[in-house]
Amino acid sequence: MTDIAGIPSFVAASFKQEDLFPIREVSRLTGVNPVTLRAWERRYGLIQPTRTDSGHRLYSQADIEAVRSILAWIERGVAVSKVGKILARADAARSVAAPRGEEAEGSEWDDWQEQFRVAVGNFDDAGLARLYGHVFSTYPLTVVFEQILLPLWRELLVRKDNFGQTSEWLFLDSFLRSRVLARLSLGQPALSRRVLLVAIPGHCHELELLVTGLLLASAELAVMVLAPGQPLLELPLVCEKVEPRALVLFSNHAPDEELQRSLARLAQGLECPVALAGEAADLAAEILAGSLVGCLGSDGVVMQRRLQQFLEGHLDT
Repeated sequence: MTDIAGIPSFVAASFKQEDLFPIREVSRLTGVNPVTLRAWERRYGLIQPTRTDSGHRLYSQADIEAVRSILAWIERGVAVSKVGKILARADAARSVAAPRGEEAEGSEWDDWQEQFRVAVGNFDDAGLARLYGHVFSTYPLTVVFEQILLPLWRELLVRKDNFGQTSEWLFLDSFLRSRVLARLSLGQPALSRRVLLVAIPGHCHELELLVTGLLLASAELAVMVLAPGQPLLELPLVCEKVEPRALVLFSNHAPDEELQRSLARLAQGLECPVALAGEAADLAAEILAGSLVGCLGSDGVVMQRRLQQFLEGHLDT
């Protein structure tokens, strides 16, 4: 007797116990067809599933998350041939910035995500609020967002076009945006000069921008987040009124020549220094090396440290 994937039922049961999934189940969970999954493995080495003795591919939960990350990068305009280097660079940055013992806590983060996933699936706002408060009493802010909440939010974002899952993503997105906005308005020092954080129009979701504002801020540094849709051409006027310590532009899309030109014009036309944050900063680091624009990266701990160095004039640009 065999299951739908063509694997004997008793073997499939043992795979389930080990959290391994056949290719058709991965295709169902991610929306990527099996032919594409095989191409990503053979041609680009982006995922490396294990094999049964009979040659069937089996994917771990980490493999599934890798597939979702690949999809997210492709949607941001990155060619699939370049995604492998980006993922490797992001993993290296996280391992450098991560506290010791963080890898061992990965399973705990998975447990937290599952609890949040259940609350979201039930549209349980009270339960979601309790979990949110509890997780912040357990982990630091960077861990809560970068290891627990944003990965779940991105998982739902990738699947939100499926029937029923649009509502789940909107429910979680609305909940998190309201909580992050509250933290931004209440938790920052009252400083006369702040850093301005602005999204490149169309290059991110509002939640990603707001969380970045939280991660950049510190007891000594206040961050003012401008609303998504802020026209870049009007930033000189805004900076003249606010007189920020720096202007940080945020983007999660692959940088193109137009973005490079826009950054160069801003850096030359403003009295305050200009930096780039988000995934685009990782991708544009080599392109912008030696320019007037600083690259802060996308990891929370790294971004905050580099921003402080940038403000002190110690960050190479």
